[in-house]
Amino acid sequence: MARVGSGSELAAAILLMLGFPCVMLAAIIPSLWFFAAAVAVTYLADQYLHQRSSYLVNRLAKVRAGLSIRFLVRQLLLVLLLARMGYAEEAVFYVTVACLLGFYGLQAPHGAMVTLIRLRRKLPVVTRNIDLSHVRIPDAPRPGLINRSAEKMLHLDVFSFVGVIVAIETGVNAFAYAGLGLTLLLAVGYLAVLLPNLRAARLPASPEKVLEGIDAWLREYRPTVMLYFSGSKDSAYQVNMWLETMAQLGGRPLIFLRERTIVPQLGNTSVPVLCVPGGVHLMNLDLSSVRVALYAANVGKNIHMLRVPTMKHVFIGHGDSDKLASVNPFSKAYDEVWTAGRAGRDRYALADVGVLSEDIVEVGRPQLAPIKHWTGKPLHPIPTVLYAPTWEGWEDAPGNTSLLLAGENIVKRLLNSAEPVRLIYKPHPFTGTRAPRAKAVHERITAMVEQAAAARASEPRWVEEAASHAADQAAARAELQRIEARLAELSGAARVGRDEAEESRDSQADPVREVETAKLKEEWNAAYWRSFGWWEHKVVTGPEPRLYDCFNESDGMVSDISSVVSDFIASGKPYAVTDSAGLGEAEFKRQNTAVRAAVILSNSAVELDELLTAVADRDADPRAVARHELKEYLLGPDEPTSIEQFDVAVQALAAKAEARNAGVLQRLADAEQSPGLDDTPVG
Repeated sequence: MARVGSGSELAAAILLMLGFPCVMLAAIIPSLWFFAAAVAVTYLADQYLHQRSSYLVNRLAKVRAGLSIRFLVRQLLLVLLLARMGYAEEAVFYVTVACLLGFYGLQAPHGAMVTLIRLRRKLPVVTRNIDLSHVRIPDAPRPGLINRSAEKMLHLDVFSFVGVIVAIETGVNAFAYAGLGLTLLLAVGYLAVLLPNLRAARLPASPEKVLEGIDAWLREYRPTVMLYFSGSKDSAYQVNMWLETMAQLGGRPLIFLRERTIVPQLGNTSVPVLCVPGGVHLMNLDLSSVRVALYAANVGKNIHMLRVPTMKHVFIGHGDSDKLASVNPFSKAYDEVWTAGRAGRDRYALADVGVLSEDIVEVGRPQLAPIKHWTGKPLHPIPTVLYAPTWEGWEDAPGNTSLLLAGENIVKRLLNSAEPVRLIYKPHPFTGTRAPRAKAVHERITAMVEQAAAARASEPRWVEEAASHAADQAAARAELQRIEARLAELSGAARVGRDEAEESRDSQADPVREVETAKLKEEWNAAYWRSFGWWEHKVVTGPEPRLYDCFNESDGMVSDISSVVSDFIASGKPYAVTDSAGLGEAEFKRQNTAVRAAVILSNSAVELDELLTAVADRDADPRAVARHELKEYLLGPDEPTSIEQFDVAVQALAAKAEARNAGVLQRLADAEQSPGLDDTPVG
């Protein structure tokens, strides 16, 4: 019960758990209307929990009390009710038993047909912006036939229940026969409607044909550089941050994914996307034209691509930080490691994990281009501070996140600052996914921010401001709705019923659409910040607005040791970092390059006044010069631009791959002309 999500869900769960004993009790007593009421409660509670994808429903399936079993138990109790009401020797009793058994028997062909359709429509690959016109992929069956099909089939027994209950109440057995007959008729009709979807013409080509089509496309497109990524759907941000960079590269880029769940989470891109979940399928693809493979994360499935010798492999990561993950010993498996600036090179030297200095290339951070530089004064009449803590990590080290020990203190001090401050709280997307304690703190902070926002809204000064901005905010909200509707139209979200196979078939690159989408997203971001007051505290979760948009809206930031800090340094704005492990300022700065120009916070956060002073008054900011120097050390020079540095690095490494492949071919040719000792007959 502790894992049930909401109050209404908990109520439905309790009703479901208590409903079945009540149905049994009503059948035994017997009490017709008690039985009918209890059955209705179980139907409604069950349906609600399934719509909410409740944890309880999943657990019931694990303990052999799944959906079909619950329906079967209800049907058996209907038979028991008939017997207890004195119908055990009448024809209606035997007809009911026979019809319910027949209905139960129809579940097998129904389940088999739905499963077969789903399996055949599950292609071995998922694609975006790839022409699959030469591969047979028919339209998907109507969503109503396949989605939640087991529930729809099983719920047809409602007619039987209604008919039998009415027959018992009225004494007219014809109602029971009608209800039972309607249940069987509709069940057979469901099968009849599904059957045409099993014809060969309605099913996609075989996996072998699909893979042949992908190989044909690869031979035609001949990708030269790929971004390879594997991870959970929550880690999609790690690949999304590289989409724009990939689109700007020379050559023919390809985004190569390993998990289906990542594809729907991808941002808009015109770069071809190929998702190949199966390792065997990957190993049999023709990737001979690829010269550079870029890796955004260190994960086990990287080995499936690292085995290919004809391309050079580069770890680019998904951020620049002083975390241990930034100097993972696994990095020595790659041909090169690319860092933003000199700091990344020095980290590897200090860590001594086997990554050689000559294998490190400084390429800047192309993603940071949207970050606006500090003007030296707050954007609004009161300053805005962003609190962007990282998540708890995979182990319980105290320095992983400030949330656990300092988060509430930080938020309280910002909310209760002597001079008014607007707080934006944007936690890491993984927050609370591993540690329940971190989730609890996050929920308390969210409640604190929302309560403070509500309290500020009633203060006279802000009431007056709200009144003066009401018209603009209303216009911004209307603009948001218009933009979101257009974005949904452009993304195809308005087209319902498309399954994964259809999405792969129909998702084609459209430069005009991409330009419009990018423009609309900029307009959405501007309208979002106008839709509420510049004095209103805000909790920001989800992918939009993006972290960098929050950077641009804020005048200072509080965060932890993560790439967020390094990225924020690109803005030149004051920032603070929490020493949650209690290392002390000197040791904390020695171990973490990115905090050398930061206000260092203890877990009590008493030092926040230093940050607020610097944010409000540029002349009272003693760290401005240090931040500028640190920016170049961490992120590299401003010229040439980072994307130019990155593209040059790709082309240089591609040339090395070409040289390596040419050398191998030459050595093989030489070996054929001059057989070695292995070809010498042994006497």
